[in-house]
This record gives sequence, structure tokens and C-alpha cells, in this order.
Amino acid sequence: MPCFRGREKGANRGPWQSAPAKLRRAVIKANINCRGGASILAMCICDFASHRNRLNLPFVTTPARAYTTNMQALSVNGNYYEVDVEPDTPLLWVLRDTIGLTGTKYGCGIAQCGACTVHIDGVARRSCQIQVGTLGSKQVKTIEALAQNGRLHPLQKAWVEHDVPQCGYCQSGMLMAAAALLAQKPKPTDADIDAAITNICRCGTYQRIRAAIHAAASA
Repeated sequence: MPCFRGREKGANRGPWQSAPAKLRRAVIKANINCRGGASILAMCICDFASHRNRLNLPFVTTPARAYTTNMQALSVNGNYYEVDVEPDTPLLWVLRDTIGLTGTKYGCGIAQCGACTVHIDGVARRSCQIQVGTLGSKQVKTIEALAQNGRLHPLQKAWVEHDVPQCGYCQSGMLMAAAALLAQKPKPTDADIDAAITNICRCGTYQRIRAAIHAAASA
């Protein structure tokens, strides 16, 4: 193919010769792998080159766009993070995929099951529906920070003593919801528990959860 032949020294370089070597290698590789398609692309490049040379048109370059980031700042478990994510990214995925705190679980994605419950300024919230750009200076607390200084939270002890977990998938969110309840009402009634703990447990351990919350409140 004519456009693949070298030019004389000092001759104008066409788009094919001026293209980055990486791009040219990719086209040639595609030509080898899929035959016709890449050849058509190369022919188009060369055809444009011939027209450009006849009309003596200069190459037009587009100024490179500055790389922009979407750095979001947030405080999680007393630590400060800057994460390069879009502001509408759900907090759940920032915690799990960006920061690496995987104790918070994905369940439904529509803030119904409660598996993704965390504390935001002490209030139990469903992180799958919280956009990270809305947090500002608010403090986020996850299940990883429920135990302090190597000592289990009273709820975690009660969970073990009452054999609450079955599959265990929902339990991090359940514990965070219960911890927020006890912080607000240290001696909750059954009605308080029913109103505050709207998390779903597919294993149906609700009676053990209620007993464990009462045990933690009495500890």
C-alpha cells in the first residue's frame, strides 16, 4: 500500500507518518487480526494525506485539555480522606471500593434493607443513597470503628452471647442501627426497637436481635 512506503528526506509527513507509533502499531495489528476493516481505515488516512498534500494544507492540532479531578474530602472513622470520585458517587461504593472498608455491605441499593447502614454525625443512614459530594465536613462512622481500643462494643458482645448472626450478611448494618438507637435511647422499649430497627434480616433473627439489644442496654 503506497502510504506505508517511506518518504524522501525533507518531504512533508502525512497523517499516517505523523501519527503516534502506538496508534500505527494498533492499526497494523488490527489489520493482521481482522483483515479488511483496518485496511479501510489505513486507506482513508492515506487518501486524506494525498488531498492534504495537493492542497498544501497545514496540520491543525487541538490544544490538550487540562486533566481535571473530582477530589472529594470526607472524614471516616476519625480519618481524613481525599478520594477522586464523582460527587454523586454513593458513599457505600467509596467506602468499599475506594477506601477499602468492606464491612459495610451492599444489599438492595434502594435504602430498604439496611445492610449498608453507617452513622453520619451519629445518625443511622443508608449509605447506598448518600452521595459523597453532599457530606462536606460530616463525620462518617462504619462498623470497623464500632469496637474501640480492641474492646468490643456491648452490642457486639451481646450479639455473640445471643447467637444473633445466622448468615451474618446483614449484621453489620443491623449493629450500626442498634448502636445509633442506644446512643439516643440507652434503655429502649420494644416499641422503640421496632420503630428504629427497620433493617431486613433474611434469616429472621429478629427476636434474638431484640434480646441482644436489651442485654446490651443492661450491660
